Amino acid sequence: MKRILGLSLLAVLTLASCKKNEAAETSTATTTTEQKDPFADDRVVKQSDLVSEAKNHAETTLALSEPDFNFGKIKKGDVVEHVYEVTNTGKNPLIISAVKPGCGCTAPDYTKDPIMPGQKGQITLKFDSTNFDGIVYKSAEVYANVAQVPIEIRFSADIQP
Repeated sequence: MKRILGLSLLAVLTLASCKKNEAAETSTATTTTEQKDPFADDRVVKQSDLVSEAKNHAETTLALSEPDFNFGKIKKGDVVEHVYEVTNTGKNPLIISAVKPGCGCTAPDYTKDPIMPGQKGQITLKFDSTNFDGIVYKSAEVYANVAQVPIEIRFSADIQP
């Protein structure tokens, strides 16, 4: 009986701590995006502020050359990059206000000037594979003056020793 009670208590405490951590991670993930790239400073920016900034400009539409990219097999320690082409398919200038990677291993760069209707811009993601092994999936959020923000772009790589 004591063993069952002890196991039950342990299970409840484990579940409670998972829920607490999950809630904290969810709260952090939805309200802030931490900048850890060489193009940004070390401050924490609220996601709602990024969305507001993107919405401050007249709305337009965009087309990505591809939302997903696969680097294939790369050697551990390689630094690789991919350029996502962005086309303004709307009637107003497209303004990319921010690109926030999911982790510090990815550094973004993007067209800072307004992209006129029919014109193209670029979003570059540079990935440092030093701390990874095997297949990895990474993403970045793009904030621009379009209906659905953020836009997610993704890449994967198979990191070989």
